[in-house]
Amino acid sequence: MNPNASTFTPRFVPQAAPQPVPQQTVATQQTQQPPKASESPKVENQTPSQPGMDWEQLEEVAKEEDQILVEEMQKTSISSPAPSPAVAKSTTSTITTDDDFGEDGEAGELTFEKDDPREHLNVVFIGHVDAGKSTISGNILYMTGMVDERTIQKYEREAKDKNRDSWFLAYIMDTNEEERAKGKTVEVGRASFETAKKRYTILDAPGHKNYVPNMISGAAQADVGVLIISARKGEFETGFNRGGQTREHTMLAKTLGLKNIIVVVNKMDDPTVEWSKDRYDQIVNELSPFLKQVGYNPAVDVTFVPISGIKGLNLKDPMPANVCPWYKGGSLLQVLDEMKPLDRLTSAPLRIPVIDKYRDRGATVALGKVESGSVSKGDQLVIMPGKLPAEVLGVLIDDQRSVRTARPGENIKLYLKGIDEEAIHRGFVICDVKTPVPTVTRFEAQLAILDLLPLKPIFSAGYSAVMHLHTAVEECSVVVLLAQLDKKTGAVVTKKPMFVKNGQVCKAIIECSQPVCVELFSDNPQLGRFTLRDEGRTIAIGKITTIAKKNKQPNSNAN
Repeated sequence: MNPNASTFTPRFVPQAAPQPVPQQTVATQQTQQPPKASESPKVENQTPSQPGMDWEQLEEVAKEEDQILVEEMQKTSISSPAPSPAVAKSTTSTITTDDDFGEDGEAGELTFEKDDPREHLNVVFIGHVDAGKSTISGNILYMTGMVDERTIQKYEREAKDKNRDSWFLAYIMDTNEEERAKGKTVEVGRASFETAKKRYTILDAPGHKNYVPNMISGAAQADVGVLIISARKGEFETGFNRGGQTREHTMLAKTLGLKNIIVVVNKMDDPTVEWSKDRYDQIVNELSPFLKQVGYNPAVDVTFVPISGIKGLNLKDPMPANVCPWYKGGSLLQVLDEMKPLDRLTSAPLRIPVIDKYRDRGATVALGKVESGSVSKGDQLVIMPGKLPAEVLGVLIDDQRSVRTARPGENIKLYLKGIDEEAIHRGFVICDVKTPVPTVTRFEAQLAILDLLPLKPIFSAGYSAVMHLHTAVEECSVVVLLAQLDKKTGAVVTKKPMFVKNGQVCKAIIECSQPVCVELFSDNPQLGRFTLRDEGRTIAIGKITTIAKKNKQPNSNAN
C-alpha cells in the first residue's frame, strides 16, 4: 500500500486484542506469523512446558494454535496479525479477504461486521494556531483507550528530547517530522474513537493561515465543528482580532454546512487564568455576537465548554467540583453524545465527493464521505465528471471495518474494480448509474461578499478567484453580476450592478476553468455551497441557485 496515499492519514485506530494462548503452547509465543503450509513450526532450544509431552505432541499443539490465530485474523478483518494492545499502530488498515486482490481487481469473499446502530459523527477541530487542537484530539484518543500508556511514554521522551515537553499529546495526531519539529499541524489528521452512544471520527485541522485550504478540505468532511479557543492571556485576543484564524475558521465552518458548533475554551488551568469565571465570561460575551453575525444562533446552535486539554479536565468525565465549581454543564464528550441526530439525505441519489485515492493489491481505493444515498458491495457506479464506470469490491468504515452498506455521514474507503487510479481525481463525485450528478462549467449563484483585498476593493464581472466546492478546488471567474440583493429579505435592490463591495449580497453567473460536479443548494447543500478565496483570503461565500440547462456532460474520455 502507498503510505502517502491520503491527505487524511489514519492516525490511531482500535486494534483487536490477541486471544490468550494456552500455557502448553511454546512455538507460537515466539512469532505472530502463521507457518507456511510446507513448513513445521520451528522449535529451537525449547523444552516442553508440560510433563510427558514429546516433540511431536508439541508440534501438533502449535499447529492448532496457528490455526486459531489465522481464524482470529479473518474475524477481525485485519490482513496481518494484530499487534499487542500495548502498541497502537499508526497505519492504514486494509480490507480482509480470503485472497488478495489480483491484477484484475478480483477478490476473495469478504468478512463483514454487523451494522452498528450507533450514529456516526465526523467532528472537525478548528481554531487559531497553538490553541491546543492536536493536544485535545490526542488526549481524547488516549482517554477513550485508542492509545496505550507505553506509546504515551514514548511520545513524552521524544517531546522532552526536543525541549517541547507539553507537545507529547499532540504527537498522537501530528505524526510527521515537520509537524513535530514546528509544533504546527500541516495536514488534516484523522482518527476514530467511540463512546457507548456514538461513533466518532476526529478531523484535526491545521490552524495556521498558510494551511487554510487543508482546513477547508477537512471541514468539508465534518458534521460538527469544535472551535478551540485559548483562554491564556493574550492568546484569545490574537486569534480573535482581525488577521487571526478564529474568525475565518468560524465563518468557513458555517459556509461548509456545520450547523452546530461547540466552543471549547481551552487552557483554563493556565496561571494567567486559573479557572477564572470572569475570563470565561469575557470570552463568551465577545464571541457570541460574532457567532450570531456569522449565522449561528448562540442559544440553539452553540455550546460553550471550559476545559484543560493537556490535563484532560472536562474532556471525557464531568468537571470536578473542586476545580471549577461555577460550571454546571457536561464534558465535551457528553455534549457530543447528547446532540440530536442529524438529518441525513438517505433517500437522495448517491453522492460521494472524492478526497483522495490510491492503489492497493490490484484494486483502486477511493476515499470520501457519503453525503447522500448509500453504497454497497457489488454496486455498479459512475464517477463524474468523466462518466467513468466502476464496481464496488468492498466498503470500509472507521479505516478498518468492512461492511456491506455505508450510509450518509460515513467517511469510507471504496475498493473499486474496472477503473484505474490515475483516472480519479480529488473533487470527482461517485454516483449511482441511474442518477449521476450534474457536471457544469457555468452556474448561477448567490454570493455574500466578506473581505475583499485592499488592492481589489470591488467585486465585478471579470473578477477571478479560487473556488472551494465540496472537495473540489477550481479556478473561476465572474461572468456577470445579475443583481444586488437585500441582505435580510433577499429582494432585488439593483439589477445588473457594475460592482458590489464588502458586506453586500449579489447574484452572479460563475464560470469555472474545468467541469465541476454540483447540485442545487436546495437539493443537496453539501454539493451546492462554495467558498471563493483570493491570495490566501476568503473573499466570498456562495450557494448555487440555478444550473444552466445548456451545460453538457463531458464524454467518457474526459480527465
